[in-house]
Amino acid sequence: MLTETIIDFVESVGIKVFKMPIAGDTFLPGLQLKDGALVIDTEKLLYPGDILHEAGHLATMPPSVRKTMSDDLPPTEENQGGEMMALAWSYAAIKYLNMDPHVVFHADGYKGGSENLIENFSEGRYIGLPLLQWVGMAYDEKNATEYNKPPYPHMINWLREN
Repeated sequence: MLTETIIDFVESVGIKVFKMPIAGDTFLPGLQLKDGALVIDTEKLLYPGDILHEAGHLATMPPSVRKTMSDDLPPTEENQGGEMMALAWSYAAIKYLNMDPHVVFHADGYKGGSENLIENFSEGRYIGLPLLQWVGMAYDEKNATEYNKPPYPHMINWLREN
């Protein structure tokens, strides 16, 4: 049920999802990026929240980059900034879905820093928000008031447009 709810959300924001077996090992068990889509092997998937994090990587990249994203992401400057945006995007998604942040920031991920991430986001220290704002996906408190929009974790756009 949890996995299907997350998949439905990811598809609803415009990210293609293919449920099918994945041969070999992947960076995250049961998940693979393929030409801008998510491939999910539900038999190998260990943590449904990982779907949101990987979807965040796709969602926060420019469309021209998104459609080329496959397998492991190289450690480029854009992908490193994308990691911070994926954290913020997945937190916004988990809040939108009214789920516990531990679903996405589970204890076996984030190099042991999941509780720190949950604490920071819960206390309004939004890692990645400046980048989401820069690319037009969300607003901080000040800019939300100025533009008469709800502030993050509300998303203005779930997919980066430029």
